[in-house]
Amino acid sequence: MVDDKPENLVALEAALRPLRLELVPARSGEEALRCLLSDEFAVILLDVQMPGMDGFETAAHIKERERSCHIPIIFLTAISRELHQQLRGYEVGAVDYIAKPFDPWVLRSKVAVFVDLYDKTRRVEDQAAQLVRSNRELEQFAEIVSHDLRNPLVSVVGYMQMLGDGSAGALSADAKQFVERALRAAESMGTLIDDLLSYALAGKAVGTL
Repeated sequence: MVDDKPENLVALEAALRPLRLELVPARSGEEALRCLLSDEFAVILLDVQMPGMDGFETAAHIKERERSCHIPIIFLTAISRELHQQLRGYEVGAVDYIAKPFDPWVLRSKVAVFVDLYDKTRRVEDQAAQLVRSNRELEQFAEIVSHDLRNPLVSVVGYMQMLGDGSAGALSADAKQFVERALRAAESMGTLIDDLLSYALAGKAVGTL
């Protein structure tokens, strides 16, 4: 909330109290810009007519900054309801224009819309970040498992081939069939391990794009 008059800030706080929001008052455009350096905001209520840096200039600075350019601005004004004043507000980045004296219900409704949008956006961003972390953990797990399984599997295949070749002595027909089945199973497991490793490496490649 940005307004140079304390009584106006009190009125805004009273109107928005039912929404149970964390409200940050600022008495000037300069103070508002300082607040934006350290905190995040769902919406900015900005008075147009202020001494020094007025609302239009303040809004222009807000929209110039990468950190704050996405924050919706609602202008509050008592100086003019003429179309050219409203157009000027929209030109500097305002999303809405409310004339003073304002209707508390209307103000709450408009603010609630942007707060809800902010909350939903944050949830989507958090879910996306969690998904990225989960994918990375899965890729790391797949890589570790594939390496841990490959080495003992190579040894098992080697021993089974030695048995099948008769290196450890002649085998009965039933024993040879057992060895052949074991080798086919080992081949299937090797394919599965290769697929796991390919998935892990593919995830790393995508992450480096």
